[in-house]
Amino acid sequence: MKLEDRIVLFSELGKSLSQKIETDDFEEVLTFAKSKNGWFTLDNLKKSIQTIIDKYLNESELRNFIALYPNEFFDPKESKKVGIIAAGNIPLVGFQDLIHVILAGHISVYKASTQDEILIQYIIRELKFISPAIEEYLILADRLNNLDAYIATGSGNTSRYFDYYFAAKPHIIRKNRTSVAVLTGNETKIELADLGNDIFSYFGLGCRNIAKLFVPVGYDFTPFFEAIEYWNTISMHSKYNNNYDYMKSIYLVNGVQHLDNGFILLKNDENLASPISTLFYENYADLESLKRRLESQKDEIQVVVSKLPISQNSYNFGESQSPKLADYADNVDTMAFLSTI
Repeated sequence: MKLEDRIVLFSELGKSLSQKIETDDFEEVLTFAKSKNGWFTLDNLKKSIQTIIDKYLNESELRNFIALYPNEFFDPKESKKVGIIAAGNIPLVGFQDLIHVILAGHISVYKASTQDEILIQYIIRELKFISPAIEEYLILADRLNNLDAYIATGSGNTSRYFDYYFAAKPHIIRKNRTSVAVLTGNETKIELADLGNDIFSYFGLGCRNIAKLFVPVGYDFTPFFEAIEYWNTISMHSKYNNNYDYMKSIYLVNGVQHLDNGFILLKNDENLASPISTLFYENYADLESLKRRLESQKDEIQVVVSKLPISQNSYNFGESQSPKLADYADNVDTMAFLSTI
């Protein structure tokens, strides 16, 4: 397939999914996908698909992305087989890698998580229906043996396994990361409400979810709690609420000082990654020191959400869970990697 054919194929997929996302038939697919993962909800499944439609499968977004790179990035001398090991924490979290590999003219050999296999199977069927020619570029597999390169996403423990297992082949191995927000105390209610989306979307399970706040000394959390109150229904989800009850009991039994609004716990803690249902926070005295701190921990941080230009990887409030095609996980340029294999 020529590059133009690939662009048209993905944009047609976006149009098809847009038409089907609210249909009864697609609701059945989502319900089946939900049954495979206790953390998946219909709302989160739809949110993930809509983000993919808007950010990955929009023709303008595709063409803008391609314009960032030289033509040879999309026209390899030989198509190589690239294994993709997808995580299962967020719906379709590996789909960005799939698009990158195919746009680069290589063959995507996709190993879905058992917790997130239904939607990717559906989307691959849609792609093949739109253009049967995609079959030679897209393979679903249970094992990824003897391929030319690998892109794997996992936890800190699994990343060590991947590093060992794929050591002899070109690879991108992604590890645990987390995201933070920097507040000034001058945020509007709308900005704080948008921050709620960065914190609570997908129950905080993703590396792009905000797990820690940096706030100025003397920060008043009252406006923050008021702005995120509309997320109170998250406690109706049993798995999330179990985490909330567990962490609350731990803090109470051990006399750990914390703030509690009924569905999220705030704890002053120097660590970046917080447990589900808990949000760490830390006070800063001056922004320059904070910038140096964030720079020193950049390999642990996926994104920084703030109205300040405090990091090269900064996002506006409410945008952390809506990455574009060029917003790479772990800040590793996948297209540049694919151009070298």
